[in-house]
Amino acid sequence: MNKDVIHDEEDLRFYVPFEGDDAELTYTYTETEVMDFEHTYVPDTQRGKGIAGELVKCGLEFAKSNNYKIIASCPVVEAYIDRHPEYKEMVHPV
Repeated sequence: MNKDVIHDEEDLRFYVPFEGDDAELTYTYTETEVMDFEHTYVPDTQRGKGIAGELVKCGLEFAKSNNYKIIASCPVVEAYIDRHPEYKEMVHPV
């Protein structure tokens, strides 16, 4: 993927802008130092290009660099963590 993922901390999302529609990973803070990754969206015309994976990776790396635990409410994030077990230690016990 050639596009850069942008982190918009005010809107609580990671996104890649596309003409007409953004791909995004949204999150909330459920408590101090816990991020809940809630929803991933990629426009139909951009699917199958690895964009969702890039969004999730950026979100997880942000959480990791800030020593946050994460909740994977979004099934895309949950599947990514299953494929990349190095992030499992970050999952907050629910």
